[in-house]
Amino acid sequence: MSKRSRPADIYLRFIQLAEAVRAMPSLPELEPLEVRILELIAYARQTQERLSVKDLMGKSELGSPAMLHGRLKSMREKGWILLAETEDARRKQLELSQAALLYFDKLSKCMVQAVKKAGLSTH
Repeated sequence: MSKRSRPADIYLRFIQLAEAVRAMPSLPELEPLEVRILELIAYARQTQERLSVKDLMGKSELGSPAMLHGRLKSMREKGWILLAETEDARRKQLELSQAALLYFDKLSKCMVQAVKKAGLSTH
């Protein structure tokens, strides 16, 4: 493997491409904790698990429930997430907005592009 096609180079290229996606004016910028929350919601969606507001607030490593509530409100106002009804009206399910799904699609394309640039197969 040549120095140009080191795995670290692929990751660094991905970061560079992802920064360009984040700079696009599609949705307002997220703070680092909001990015982590968005990733948790996306992961729950990917694994077909339910993630409610209460579930997220139970993750003490993310911060206090009051602070997390503020972040969720901010993310909803920015258009990144939605709250869906559940069978229990007191519980709200966290879901990605259509714009957030498109954002992840763009990041995925960046990842594929970074791998292709290195001359490696994506399969």
